[in-house]
Amino acid sequence: MFHVIARRSARVTWLLLAPRGAVLVESVRGRKSRGDPVAKSKEGRIKVPPPVDPKEMVVLKERFTEYQLILRALRLEFKEEVLRKKFEEETGSLAEERARQDAEEHRTLMLWNQEENLRLLKARVLRIQKEEEEAQRTKMEAVMKLELQQEEFIKQKEEQVLQLQEEARSFITMENLDQRIEEALDHPKNYNFAVDREGRVVRQTVVQ
Repeated sequence: MFHVIARRSARVTWLLLAPRGAVLVESVRGRKSRGDPVAKSKEGRIKVPPPVDPKEMVVLKERFTEYQLILRALRLEFKEEVLRKKFEEETGSLAEERARQDAEEHRTLMLWNQEENLRLLKARVLRIQKEEEEAQRTKMEAVMKLELQQEEFIKQKEEQVLQLQEEARSFITMENLDQRIEEALDHPKNYNFAVDREGRVVRQTVVQ
């Protein structure tokens, strides 16, 4: 042991007294890699576990058992304290304070809920009124459009009736049949005509 201390003291003294320009390289002992062979000094060595003193083993076992009992007692003590605080919070003065706070919060939320319901009710009533007004306006527009269409239809029919009445004056009936035949014979009409390439109508025909 003293030889080791002496060697370390000498190495430290040498490091302190070394010149500044000198490069100090300290030898470092590294670990062997997995592929390195076994050292010659350890070839054939069989690892044997260190001997255990039975008396020491009994003492250590008793101490470990005592250590486990102490830790278990501490855990139970801490657990009991936590449960006691929780019970006091639920049933003690803290529970009353919490109940009061919950009641106050509930009352505030109920007031806010009522205000929100009133606001939504007003908005819904306005929306329904607007929808009813829009539906009424659309209905009135549809009725007016239908009335205009009916008036236009009646007007067209009246014009058609008047036109038919005007045309009915020239209709051939049993009463004016002889008269119309005489007029046709007195005023003959020739519908035999031709149209040339320039679009002119030629009504004269060659008398055979």
